[in-house]
Amino acid sequence: MFKLSDLFILLAVAVSFAVSGFLWFNGYPSEGLFSAIWVPSILAFGIYFKLSALIARRI
Repeated sequence: MFKLSDLFILLAVAVSFAVSGFLWFNGYPSEGLFSAIWVPSILAFGIYFKLSALIARRI
C-alpha cells in the first residue's frame, strides 16, 4: 500500500510539523508559522505526484 516515496513524503511532513512546533513554543512564533505553512504544501505535492503516477500507469 505505501511505497518508499510515500514514506519520505510523510517523513518530510512530520519533520516540518516538529520544527514548526519547536519554533512556536521556543519564542519564534513567526518562524513557526512560516514552517507550518509547509505541511499542507508538502502533502499537496505528495498527492499530486501520487495521482500523476496512477494516471501514467493507466495510460
